[in-house]
Amino acid sequence: MFVKICGITTEEDALLAVAMGADAVGFVFAPSPRQVAVGKVAEIVRRLPAEIVTVGVFRDALPARVVELVLGAGLGAAQLHGSESPEQCAEVAEHVPMVLKAVAAHDPGLATASRYKVTAILVDAPSPGSGRVFDWRLAEHVPGVRRLVLAGGLTPGNVGEAIRRVRPWGVDVSSGVESSPGHKDPSKVRAFVQAARGASPGAYEPATDAPYDWQEEL
Repeated sequence: MFVKICGITTEEDALLAVAMGADAVGFVFAPSPRQVAVGKVAEIVRRLPAEIVTVGVFRDALPARVVELVLGAGLGAAQLHGSESPEQCAEVAEHVPMVLKAVAAHDPGLATASRYKVTAILVDAPSPGSGRVFDWRLAEHVPGVRRLVLAGGLTPGNVGEAIRRVRPWGVDVSSGVESSPGHKDPSKVRAFVQAARGASPGAYEPATDAPYDWQEEL
């Protein structure tokens, strides 16, 4: 199970997520209460273990700009959260090793999400970052998508049920593990990772589990 903690704004929270067993951390470059500057992200990324997937989150930015910021910050992945076309996603994927395309659960385009030739499709609530849960039945069967990341209103209390229901490749959380916008709560982060690992195949052993190797399934 690929576990991503998004909306990271400080080095402390990035290191916290890593220490608690997250596989990936996300930094928001799009307008948001959790938006961070590329220079700050670059400083944080330099302090993280090489195996951690570092993700820049964008909304309707030009592909060239996405690539510029990802490479400038030393990130390993891009998450495209707007109305980017399959062609624009492909352009980013030419230069970025891991690309996630976000699609709202109620978007009719979810049924044809396989047209995006990306690493994974992320299914989110209609209002990203709102912390609202959508009807998980909308994400249970997305035709042609092998790797689906579930987001939108996940918390330590419901992520286990969500995984058992949808059986996603990964999960993504931001507001569900915060003490306030942009600030993570250590106990919530730990509980979320434990619940996600516990609901996925295999026992969760926090003392020995290494981050999920997402490259194995590519």
